[in-house]
Amino acid sequence: MSTSETAAAPAASPGTPQRLTSRPLLVLVILLAAQFMLAVDFSILNVALPAIGAGLGFSLAHLQWIATAFALCAAGFTLLFGRLADLLGRRRVFLGGLAVLGAASLLGGLAQSPEALIVARVFQGLATAAVTPAGLSLLTTSFPEGPLRERALGLNGALMSAGFTTGAILGGLLTDLLSWRWAFFINVPVSLLVLVAAPVLIRESRPGSRPRLDMPGAISVTLGLLAVIFGLTQAGEHGWATAGALLPLAAGALLLVVFCLVESRVSAPLVPLEVLRRRTVAWGNVAGLIAFVTETSLVFLLTLYLQNVLGFSPLGAGLSFGVLGLGTVLGGSIAPRVIGRIGTRSTLIAGGLIQTAFTAALLGLGDARSSMALLLVATFAGGVGNMLVIVGFMVTATSGLPDHEQGLATGLATMTQQVGITMGTPIMSAISTSAMAGTGAVAMLGGLKTAIAVNAALVLVGLLTSMLFLHRPAAAATVTGM
Repeated sequence: MSTSETAAAPAASPGTPQRLTSRPLLVLVILLAAQFMLAVDFSILNVALPAIGAGLGFSLAHLQWIATAFALCAAGFTLLFGRLADLLGRRRVFLGGLAVLGAASLLGGLAQSPEALIVARVFQGLATAAVTPAGLSLLTTSFPEGPLRERALGLNGALMSAGFTTGAILGGLLTDLLSWRWAFFINVPVSLLVLVAAPVLIRESRPGSRPRLDMPGAISVTLGLLAVIFGLTQAGEHGWATAGALLPLAAGALLLVVFCLVESRVSAPLVPLEVLRRRTVAWGNVAGLIAFVTETSLVFLLTLYLQNVLGFSPLGAGLSFGVLGLGTVLGGSIAPRVIGRIGTRSTLIAGGLIQTAFTAALLGLGDARSSMALLLVATFAGGVGNMLVIVGFMVTATSGLPDHEQGLATGLATMTQQVGITMGTPIMSAISTSAMAGTGAVAMLGGLKTAIAVNAALVLVGLLTSMLFLHRPAAAATVTGM
């Protein structure tokens, strides 16, 4: 049977353990704690940005660099660090990244100038680019392919999505009750605890042979991703037709073409093209990219709706997303069972149907607070559907690959996640802004509804790609006798 093309969840072998024992459970807790902390970091400063600007003297024009500096590094360097984890050792890169994250968070919390804070955010982004793929590859290599890995990936996906919601709530609470500096300081003790426990419990993991690092490929893909992500953030801020957006987007696209040409010619490519030709890797990552683009940007759109249309405070808006967090936790908890029963392809389709339906339902939102009932129900159910897609994507994109390719597979999956998170907000921001006819709450509501409609259409596109391209070819079924 061709595991790389199988749509259903792979059957566990007779010797595959079905339950977590104490040591693997502790390993799972450590890895999940680190991934949850990284997810929180993506959103914890959003609510605190005005307070940071006032406290350190950021100009309004430069305030967005607090988020952009982090996002550029977190997404742009993920694939490179995922490959370095294969070469140098996944535990080593994981621990090194955590040490940098703790130090950068301390620097950010103590910053007395805008420059110091931006430097801290750059190193936080680099640390995230190292820890996320290394941690995910440790997760996939610590648990055999089958029910245990699916359960671990389900919990990981649930906590990652819940982390974005928790970050918004926690950022509001810390800023209101203590200071924005605690949004940085909170990472320090968590990093220290993981750094102490991980060397004792987690074994080093690396391939048996060490391939050479493809430097031309690493440089071209990193610079290409940095340019594309920078262009997207500029488009969200200034519009798609500006030179500040179009030039880096064009340069990024050219560099990514160069990367593909390099990979087809070097002896030890950073991303072997035959891996990208696997249906599960290619189309699984497409489904994941759309899932992250749509749900994280939907949170942005609904934040604007809650604050600028309904008049909620930042803390009130953040707390409203607690229901979405519950939906993602539920979706992540049930996803492994759903995959075990109906297979990954059907799970991707079911999750996409649920997310599409309840995202489209948000088009019924109005300018009165009575719309909150619709918002809460739709975000809860949409969160469940989105998490079914995310866990299905993680299982699909990392299954059927040997351990020596897990760093690459998880690096690609993590890059998909980071790029999706980074792309969604500027894209939806540009759509909603261009669709606003005038000023005021009514005009904003019209622009937001246009962006929500596009969001639902994108989810539908992801659903259709899974239906069309993630089937098992009939020829494979004939050969294997399935």
